[in-house]
Amino acid sequence: MQKIPTKYIFVTGGVTSSLGKGIIAASLGKLLTARGYSVTIQKLDPYINIDPGTMNPYEHGECYVTNDGAETDLDLGHYERFLGNSTSQANNVTTGSIYQTVINKERKGDYLGKTVQIIPHITDEIKRRIKLLGDTNNFDFVITEIGGTVGDIESLPYIEAVRQLKWELEKSAMYIHLTLVPYLSAAGELKTKPTQHSVKTLLESGIQPDILVCRTEHKLNEQIKSKIALFCNVEKEAVIESIDAETIYEVPLLMQKENLDKVVLRKLKIEDNSKVDLKKWNEFLYKLNNPKQSVSIALVGKYNKLKDSYKSIIESFIHSGTEKNCVVNIKWINAEDLLNESIEEKLSDINGLLVAPGFGDRGIEGKIKAIKYVRENNIPFLGICLGMQCAVIEYARNILGLKNANSTEMNNETPFPVIDIMTNQKTITEKGGTMRLGSYSCNIIDNSKAFEAYKLKEINERHRHRYEFNNEFLKQFQDSGMIATGKNKEKNLVEIVEITSHQWFVGVQFHPEYSSTVLKPNPLFSSFIDACLKNKI
Repeated sequence: MQKIPTKYIFVTGGVTSSLGKGIIAASLGKLLTARGYSVTIQKLDPYINIDPGTMNPYEHGECYVTNDGAETDLDLGHYERFLGNSTSQANNVTTGSIYQTVINKERKGDYLGKTVQIIPHITDEIKRRIKLLGDTNNFDFVITEIGGTVGDIESLPYIEAVRQLKWELEKSAMYIHLTLVPYLSAAGELKTKPTQHSVKTLLESGIQPDILVCRTEHKLNEQIKSKIALFCNVEKEAVIESIDAETIYEVPLLMQKENLDKVVLRKLKIEDNSKVDLKKWNEFLYKLNNPKQSVSIALVGKYNKLKDSYKSIIESFIHSGTEKNCVVNIKWINAEDLLNESIEEKLSDINGLLVAPGFGDRGIEGKIKAIKYVRENNIPFLGICLGMQCAVIEYARNILGLKNANSTEMNNETPFPVIDIMTNQKTITEKGGTMRLGSYSCNIIDNSKAFEAYKLKEINERHRHRYEFNNEFLKQFQDSGMIATGKNKEKNLVEIVEITSHQWFVGVQFHPEYSSTVLKPNPLFSSFIDACLKNKI
């Protein structure tokens, strides 16, 4: 395919949040990549935090980590899962990071005494960040999702910046606006006024959308589409229906049916008669919708009230489960509840247990109690990050006889610090962006569950932690049957632990869920589900 100048697509939303801008952006990206184009997607977040790394998961959901160590919005996980391409620090921009850059420049005297203002200085920095990915010449399309809704005070600098960019980029940029067409049951009809007002608000900022994607619970008939087109100044063919789907993975097919990709190409004056290759995607969807078996896996965490806190884990179960023609039924268990309830009643009907990552001491003893149960009952176990550390603590207390063994994160006075803060973390006082972040290598030993899963002696997975396995205790563990089957050679960091006498008991310091995609499920999750299926028999 002939290389084209980079095109920029700006995705805004109106009426209400949570309409699915990220999924629409990812779906469009999927359709364009299926045509052979190189696509990346970035998110502009209007909050003042530099990144979501210090935000409570109940506030923000999962903090997603890129290969290069950026703590980002969870939408970047969707981008990677749909496109199969890695994102980077340049793919997530926050208002906090924009202002920090501008203020640092002002402190250094870069503005030569000028008054620093939102226009042009903040908007210029936003435009620079948007164009960073395009300037690499690696992408045919850069899709930019603007967080929040039009009319929000905090989003206005972003809206103004992309307004300016449209004129600067001329025919290389376009706008997609996602809005709501609600159904009023009392009136028995769909209402277009929210969409009209949303577009009016956008027009007040100087932006005329090229395409309207209308989120709806009911199909939009031709009359409704014509009405929206007439009052919002868009072509009827550019009014795209986005009806509720059973799964987010159906959305690319729904957008293809609505010709979203074709309208985008036409609006950007790109002649393309190529076919969209979605064969593997359709195969995935068929298997997803037609599972042949099921497993029940308990997920023990402390942010269970907001499922988005574990978004990548949930999606990894979908990817690997579908690969195995299996539906994974997640049994959500609050770690704190396990202290006051019968562990047998909670876990007796499960085929496997995953202990989720997290920080702080809340729920720790419940997690340890759950791990003890599955270890003693030979139930498959996967521990991720803090989940792995809890497995080490449980083993130290109940097998090694190290009473009151703990992590120094939970108890700085523990006599047996089997988990301790990393050496290079001891002098760090600032919390934001200072953990061990991003992709690191791990060497895996033969004849281990990890090697059976990855079929590689060296892997790279992403990390987000401050604490690590304390190597002073390693010989005791290994002599007693908990083996370090994966290590980072550079730091001599224990990355994977396994119990050799157990049918499948694996704890990993890294986050395998971050690297799982629709068409390439993470091998460790796939192996874990295999073990759960065998345990079910």
